[in-house]
Amino acid sequence: MNAFSRRGACPALSAPMQTGDGLLVRLNPVDGGPSSGGLSPKLLIGIAQSALRHGNGIMEVTARGSLQIRGLTTESAALLAAEIDALGIAVRTGVPVETGPLAGIDPQEIADPRPLAERIRVAIDEAGLTQRLGPKVSVIVDGGGQLTLDAVTADMRLVAVSTDAGIRWRVSVAGDGRNARLLAVADEGVARDIAVAALRMIAEKGREAHARDLSERQLVSLAGWLCLTNLREAPPSVLPDISPSRGEIGSFDAGFSLATPEIGETVGDHVISPLEGEMSGRTEGGASRKPIGLFPLAGDVSNLGIGLPYGSMPADKIIAVAKSALAVGTTEIRLAPGRAMLFLGQPSAANQPLQDTAATLGFVTSPADPRTRIAACPGTPACASGRIATRDIAETIAAENTDILHFTLHVSGCAKGCAHPGPAALTLVGGENGAGLVVNATAKALPAGYRPGYDAARGFGRVAAMIRSARHQGETAAACLTRLGPAAVAEAYRQAQTEKRK
Repeated sequence: MNAFSRRGACPALSAPMQTGDGLLVRLNPVDGGPSSGGLSPKLLIGIAQSALRHGNGIMEVTARGSLQIRGLTTESAALLAAEIDALGIAVRTGVPVETGPLAGIDPQEIADPRPLAERIRVAIDEAGLTQRLGPKVSVIVDGGGQLTLDAVTADMRLVAVSTDAGIRWRVSVAGDGRNARLLAVADEGVARDIAVAALRMIAEKGREAHARDLSERQLVSLAGWLCLTNLREAPPSVLPDISPSRGEIGSFDAGFSLATPEIGETVGDHVISPLEGEMSGRTEGGASRKPIGLFPLAGDVSNLGIGLPYGSMPADKIIAVAKSALAVGTTEIRLAPGRAMLFLGQPSAANQPLQDTAATLGFVTSPADPRTRIAACPGTPACASGRIATRDIAETIAAENTDILHFTLHVSGCAKGCAHPGPAALTLVGGENGAGLVVNATAKALPAGYRPGYDAARGFGRVAAMIRSARHQGETAAACLTRLGPAAVAEAYRQAQTEKRK
């Protein structure tokens, strides 16, 4: 391992990526079952001990449920990889085809997504697409249930729905559960074929392409594939021909619209959730439940979800909670989208003591914890690119503004915005002029106002005070921010510094 990948690539174990605090590697364990991402407590302890030896001791669970180890060097990354291999941990390779953390064991899921996910993986391999698609092209197969993948973006989304005709799959492209574009509702075989056909189209555009780059004509032809007769008898070689450059396939049935479903629209007996956005005041990713707390499984069994604040914890604390889990009988720990870990197998009576231990160690144990609404990168001093102490700022804001944090706050050490690449209601971003405030945009946008980095939390407190005084009855904090507008919000942020000077 003598080279590392460029930023924007997928920093897998064999191809670490350079960041501001050294090299970073990302693991997607698959030991606990097909695509479950499960690890025994002993294996997680082994990984964390290796991270302590070879990295800077910081471990992360990402928004997509991947495990990251930070602060590596070229030499130590090779040693880490050797130790992970010696532990016998299988890691996911190839195009990510992701299922939920409770796939196959959630009694509330509409369908077990794992068989369809495996069929898609096999089809991708048989079509030779792994090397042709970019490292961040991904597929989601969501069976529904207590922990959906609505908040996770993907190039292809296949979501189980219950209809009068039985289980069907909503096939959508380019987005998350709120904004992905619906192509069709189809049975498992057709859904798989449409997904693989779309991936072929993406591959034809090059390794930098994503589903968002597909043209309207291509999207129409994908939906038209549904109307071909005897589709499942068609040879796989037909699939590459579904593209405008090789001839359009006929029109599709009017019952399968390419348009985004309207609010309240139904497919069969499945109600499509309203389009829920940050500025409507609803939680990011629609109505998805956070992976924190207790989740009932079959019988009297339940599993416990514990979050990592800002997706990050020191490796020694992960070792401590894993040892506690081992002591109470936990058999498996699964990584969950939403920066959390799920503890399975322990007796129900052990959940509360395990949760108490995690809380003492600083983990997030309640879905109402305001830290779940803050995205914060390592910042200074951990990251050389950081200009502000992001985690200190985030902790102060979370402690002082629990009643206001019902929207996403992004605290970014620099304009790269690693912790939250998309737009957020408010972003505090480090720069040459201190901590800038960005409203309804990404960390790359021009801040509407600045103040010294050490005083950023106080500036946010002034914005929070303005929301408290200006919010109408029944109005959410996020909606209030939108109504007040960027200029007023920025003025409140700057005003705290003005008052300090007087």
